[in-house]
Amino acid sequence: MRKDIRTSSAIGRRRFLQGGAAVGAVAVTGRSLPAQDADAKLAAEEEAAEEEVEFDPEATNFACIGVGGKGKSDSLDAGQNGNVVAICDVDKRTLEQAALRFPGAKKYHDYREMLTDMGDKIDAVTVSIPDHGHAAAALMAMRMGKHVFCQKPLTRTIYEARLMGEVAKEMGVKTQMGNQGTAESELRRGSACIKAGAIGTVKEVHIWTNRPVWPQGMERPPEGTAVPEHLSWEQWIGPAAFRPYHEAYHPFKWRGFWDFGTGALGDMGCHTINLPYDALELRDPVAVEASTAGHNKETYPGWSVVTFEFPARGDRPALKMYWYDGGKRPEELIDQEMVDWVSEIYPDVEDPHSKMRSGSLIVGDKGKFFSPHDYGALWKIFGAATPEVEFEESPGHFVEWVDAIEGGPEATSNFPNYAGPLTEMILLGNLAVWSGSRVEWDAKNMKVTNNAELNKLVKPTYRDGYVLDLSKQTAGA
Repeated sequence: MRKDIRTSSAIGRRRFLQGGAAVGAVAVTGRSLPAQDADAKLAAEEEAAEEEVEFDPEATNFACIGVGGKGKSDSLDAGQNGNVVAICDVDKRTLEQAALRFPGAKKYHDYREMLTDMGDKIDAVTVSIPDHGHAAAALMAMRMGKHVFCQKPLTRTIYEARLMGEVAKEMGVKTQMGNQGTAESELRRGSACIKAGAIGTVKEVHIWTNRPVWPQGMERPPEGTAVPEHLSWEQWIGPAAFRPYHEAYHPFKWRGFWDFGTGALGDMGCHTINLPYDALELRDPVAVEASTAGHNKETYPGWSVVTFEFPARGDRPALKMYWYDGGKRPEELIDQEMVDWVSEIYPDVEDPHSKMRSGSLIVGDKGKFFSPHDYGALWKIFGAATPEVEFEESPGHFVEWVDAIEGGPEATSNFPNYAGPLTEMILLGNLAVWSGSRVEWDAKNMKVTNNAELNKLVKPTYRDGYVLDLSKQTAGA
C-alpha cells in the first residue's frame, strides 16, 4: 500500500462519484424500497468512473481479474476508490472494452502473468471470474501480500474456502467477498431485530430462489467445438481438469456444471442466506440432506430441496434450515397476509407472487420474519412488533474493504471470520445434492463421517500450473 491516507483528493472525489451513482433504496423500519434498476446503476457508475481517470500516487493500486459481467462493476468500484493499474480477462473483446475505461492499465489474459509482472505495483486485487477459478487466483494474490476482493461464492469447494480464510489471516491482508447485501442497512436492521428476540426463539428457516436461470440437468456435450478467436480457453479452464471448449460452458452457462460452478445454492446462497446466517450464526451444520430432480454428477439437478441441521450455539437452540431452488418454495408457509403486503409494495404488479420468487422466512415462537428479496433488504415481521434496534451503518460494501486496506476496521464479509464459514456451510449442501443421501459432517476436521467417498469432493485437485497448497507444485488430496 502506498500510504495510509484517508483524505486523498482523488479518493474523496471517486467516493463522491460512487455515492452519487449509488443513490437508490430509501429505508424505513422494517422496510426498504426496491433498489434502482441494476443496469441504470451500472451505467451511472461507469459514467462516473470515466470522469476520473487520473493516477493518484497516494491511492490504492488495484489489479482486476475478470472485467466483464460482475467484473465490470467490480473494476468500476476499484476505479472509483483508487487506481486500476492492471486488468485481466480471458475474452479479448471484454479486455479491450475495459481498456477504454482504464486507458492507463496494463492488459493481460493470464492473471498469473499479471501478478508476477506487476507484483510490486499492485496493492489489491479483485477476483470476478467463474467459481472454479476464485481460489487459485485469490490465493496467489494473498500469498504475494495483496488485499483481495472476491466475488461470491468465495470458492467452489469447502477446502478452498477454509484455506482462503487461513491464508488471509496468515498474510495479514484485508479481504471481502462480494455478497453486497451484507452492507445493506435493512439487512443489518433485520438481523438486529432477530437478535433482539423480535420473533422469539427461532425454530426453522426457509430460503428459496428463482435460480437456476441457466441450463441444468443435462449431460456433458459429447464433443468440443472450435474455440472463438477472442477467447483464451486454456486460461478460462484454469485449475480445472481440461476439456474442449463448448458453448454450453461459456459464456454464463458454466454455473450449472459441477466442475466450474456451484449451482443455484452456490450462486445465490451467499446472498439470500446472508441475513439469517448473520442473525442466527448459522455455522457448522452437523448434517445435511437433499431431495432433487435427480442428476448425473455432470450438472446440477433441475431442482433441489436441502435441509441443514444446526446444533445449539450460545443461547440459540438447535434448528433446521430449508433451501429450495428450481421453482420450489414452502408454499404452505406463505400466507395471504404476506401476499397482501407484497401487493401493497408493488401496487402496479398484477401477480404479487412474481415478486416472491426469491425470499426467506424465519419462523419463531412469537412471530415470523418474511423477506421477498434476494438480499433481505426488504422485510416485515408478522405476528409481533418490530422493535427499535441499533446497528452499524455501512459506508458501502466495496468501500468497507478499501477502508480496511487504509487502516480502518475489517470489512464485514472478510474471508476468515464471515465469508469463509458462510461459503463452507452453503457448499456442504452441494455434497448432499451430489450424494442424494444424508451427509453427517465434522466441521472442525472438514470430514464427512458417514460416507468416506464424499470426502474426495471436499478438496479439489488442481491441474499443472496452478497451486492450491504451497507444499506441492500441483495440489492434490
